[in-house]
Amino acid sequence: METKINYSKKACACAVSLDLLGDRWTLIIIRDLFNGKCTFSEFLNDSSEGIATNILTDRLKKLLYLNIIEFRRKASDRKVKEYYLTNKGIDLYPVIFELQLWSLKHVEFERRERTKGFVRLNENETSEKVKSIYIDDYKNLRLKKFGF
Repeated sequence: METKINYSKKACACAVSLDLLGDRWTLIIIRDLFNGKCTFSEFLNDSSEGIATNILTDRLKKLLYLNIIEFRRKASDRKVKEYYLTNKGIDLYPVIFELQLWSLKHVEFERRERTKGFVRLNENETSEKVKSIYIDDYKNLRLKKFGF
């Protein structure tokens, strides 16, 4: 069983979550991990949001400290870290799911192909099934790439 994050201030649960995870880049990195990205250069270059290197470094360190992500050294190049979501990180998918649903309901925007696929899946499946599909897909990707 994973240990809980120690939060030293008295606060409501919403404030704690926002304090730990409530900035844009933290959730974008978690989203990217669910989408199969796992290296610093993939986070930096393969996402259209354009995160700065110092922000990326800071958020990765924070997520590592919180035990939301972990990494291993790439076998073919020991300088490269391959990041993955821990079980604690995987448990964040429902949060991302609900944020996506909220945006689709309340915001007009040009949708990327991945978003269009998410919408199609939600039209044909229950919310619980969609969450299960995305979580299982990530767990299978982690198993294939990292062996667990």
